[in-house]
Amino acid sequence: MPKVKFDILESTCVPLPFENVDTDQIIPARFLSATSREGFGDNLFRDWRYSKSGEKNSDFVLNNPKFNGKVLVTGKNFGSGSSREHAVWAIFDYGFRAVISSFFADIFMNNSLNNGLLPIVIPEDLLKKLHNLIQNDPGTKVKIDLSQQTFSILPTGDNFRFAINPYKKECLLKGLDDIDFLLSMKNQISDYENNKRMVR
Repeated sequence: MPKVKFDILESTCVPLPFENVDTDQIIPARFLSATSREGFGDNLFRDWRYSKSGEKNSDFVLNNPKFNGKVLVTGKNFGSGSSREHAVWAIFDYGFRAVISSFFADIFMNNSLNNGLLPIVIPEDLLKKLHNLIQNDPGTKVKIDLSQQTFSILPTGDNFRFAINPYKKECLLKGLDDIDFLLSMKNQISDYENNKRMVR
């Protein structure tokens, strides 16, 4: 998965107002055998996007050209079910950089933060307001400022300060995964070990 720094994102949104969307709906189990992280976006929400014969479902939001953007706005309890990391790979590979909900399954949230996808939890009433705005005007834009930890709905001026683990925030801002972060600390780790030996 490409390493992408996340700082400020201003984008339109794709609404998916369903509750309890699990990882098997995000990426069906039959597509988990691939050895590369690339290409999973093709099968994101596969069984909702396509019929069994492979034809596009025109009623599904990802097949509706009026909705686009790098922010996926979901319903409550998104990402429940199995712990498959492939669900995050599929969302990221499709082109989303942030997912908005009023509640995420813990494992999905951690997988997202580990793979460059920013999950933002906002209050239920604000989520409903955002869905209504997007449905009425697909051009509705939001702004995410990771440094300030703020989520804003630009047309209305609504602002919300979201929570995020400080370590994961730093990794996202720098475009680092856990291994990259450790490698970036190589000199400090060496100095610590050397000082430890001298004390002995």
